Amino acid sequence: MKPGHTGLLRILKATGFSIQGIKAGFKHEAAIRQEFVLLAVSVIVAAVFDFDLTEKCLLVGSVIFLLIVELLNSAVEAVVDRVGSEFHELSGRAKDMGSAAVFFALVLVAMTWFVIFYSHFS
Repeated sequence: MKPGHTGLLRILKATGFSIQGIKAGFKHEAAIRQEFVLLAVSVIVAAVFDFDLTEKCLLVGSVIFLLIVELLNSAVEAVVDRVGSEFHELSGRAKDMGSAAVFFALVLVAMTWFVIFYSHFS
C-alpha cells in the first residue's frame, strides 16, 4: 500500500490484500481448505441446534480462531521457505512453533465443542 492512503481508500486496499491472502491460503494449503469446511459445518451446526447466542459464537469463533492461527502458520512457513531451502535450526524451530500454535488452536476447538455439546445434551 502506498504511503498516504488514508480513510476509506486504505480500508478498501487492506480488504483487497486480505482477500488475496485468503485466496492464496485456500489455493496452496490443504489444511486451510479443510478448516473452511469445518467452518461451514460449524455455521450449520450453530444454526440447526438450539444453542444460545454465546454458544453459537463460541462454536463458530473457535473455528475462526483456528483459521487465523493456520493462516499465520502458513505465512511463517512461506517466509521461511522463501529465505532458503537448506536446513537451519531456527527455520525448523519457527515451523515447529507455528505447528504447535495450530495444535493448541485445534485443542481449543475440541474443548469448546466438547463442553458446549456435553453441557447442552447431558
